[in-house]
Amino acid sequence: MRPELAELYARLSFGLDANRPDAVDKRRRQNRRTARANVEDLCDPGTFLEYGALAIAAQRSRRSMEDLIRKTPADGLIAGVAAVNGQWFAEERSRCMLMAYDYTVLAGTQGHFNHKKMDRMLKLAYDQKLPLIYLGEGGGGRPGDVDASGVVVAGLDLGTFASFARLSGHVPVVGVVSGFCFAGNAALLGCCDVIIATSSSNIGMGGPVMIEGGGLGVYRPEEVGPMEVQTENGVVDIEVADDVQAMAVARQCLSYFQGTLPVWEAGDQLRLRDLVPESRRRAYDVRTVIEGLADIGSFLELRPKFGPSMVTGLLRIEGRPMGVIANNPAYMAGAIEAEGADKAARLMMLCNAHGLPILSLCDTPGFMVGPEVEKRAQVRHVCRMFVVGSHVSVPFFTVVLRRGYGLGVMAMAKGGFHESFFSAAWPTGEFGGMGLEGAVKAGFKKELAAVEDPQAREALYNKLVAGMYERGKAINAAAQLEIDAVIDPAVTRQWLLQGLKSLPPRPPGAAQHAFVDPW
Repeated sequence: MRPELAELYARLSFGLDANRPDAVDKRRRQNRRTARANVEDLCDPGTFLEYGALAIAAQRSRRSMEDLIRKTPADGLIAGVAAVNGQWFAEERSRCMLMAYDYTVLAGTQGHFNHKKMDRMLKLAYDQKLPLIYLGEGGGGRPGDVDASGVVVAGLDLGTFASFARLSGHVPVVGVVSGFCFAGNAALLGCCDVIIATSSSNIGMGGPVMIEGGGLGVYRPEEVGPMEVQTENGVVDIEVADDVQAMAVARQCLSYFQGTLPVWEAGDQLRLRDLVPESRRRAYDVRTVIEGLADIGSFLELRPKFGPSMVTGLLRIEGRPMGVIANNPAYMAGAIEAEGADKAARLMMLCNAHGLPILSLCDTPGFMVGPEVEKRAQVRHVCRMFVVGSHVSVPFFTVVLRRGYGLGVMAMAKGGFHESFFSAAWPTGEFGGMGLEGAVKAGFKKELAAVEDPQAREALYNKLVAGMYERGKAINAAAQLEIDAVIDPAVTRQWLLQGLKSLPPRPPGAAQHAFVDPW
């Protein structure tokens, strides 16, 4: 081997896990893998092309070259292009960019050449429309890169954050965290379409150093943004157990934006007929409906602990990817609250930006009302569903499972039952301008008050309610053409498939949303 080639391989070898046993062992003791191990797991074998592998920290004036080469390989950012999920999708669909902060190098901080490398990769991702998987573990900005101090005052003129944010709506961006993710690293993470984090992670716009520097107290990093906080407040979309599961879920999440799977399996569709209870007063878990409709194992729920009145996620029908929003009758009877509305609106934006059809499963008495809920800016939050829905250009399918009342179900149906490609109901469906009991109390107040005998008044009330329910039955709504059809639950998949096949593909660039709202 010629000397110059030997020098290259020797230099590259310092960044390999095999030659960094102390760093690797420390990660193992923490039940974490190295960034290189995670990148290797994400990529199809032999496809990763690393960019900027020879970079080192901008600290030549304070450390020896040998020390920097050994201790700061790639300047703490592993970046390159690869194929992901190539066993399922063609080459043009499986191409992907990966960027992973390396916590074993200066705590995964963002340095001078680190930023320069990322800027290069982000431009490439934008120009070539490469989906991005971002591994964000790290402590934010790095103050120790003294080599740049002669030409940099604060470094606030760099383009990294604007370039990263510009990818939103342009390509799918999946963020993954295992461990600490603070400051600049978290700022990039918050721009991602989907955030996956391990249970032991901590995420915050400022870490302990920034908190203490701002005079706000002294905290351990484990006290800042733990998962019990970041899953309930909606920051994290998917919580996983460890690095291994995180990489598997990242590949799965990306796959929905890569296309149709050639292999799939469906469950027994006859089971759907019995999932909605015969008694309209009984709650049920709408996730059982979603999982029953979807290809087996294909439902990936997003933000399950945030906005529990709504269930959102991604699924497949005969391999075809879709987004789903569904009322959760097991929480507040499925009434739509501010957080659930935000959750549904963002799912619609995500699907619309990247061309995924949307399925809406409705069982709601409407928007939640009352003085307390209005304190949470209910008016603004729930109306996001109308505004976003009116701009959705991907196929939208509405299926009413049981209750379809008032403005709430209209928001679930893209603004109204005639706005979706089809609006169908199961035989258990029932409709009204508001909850039917409330409608009787409000609409027949004088008639009820005129009956003095309590038992007679109760009998009249029950008769009026029964009449409202009879009139609001799904079959009657369909007969008046307010909805398109009443269908056997067992044929719901057939309706969805035929609907998808009946629509032309959306031309490239037809999305109405230029970006996906981080919230």
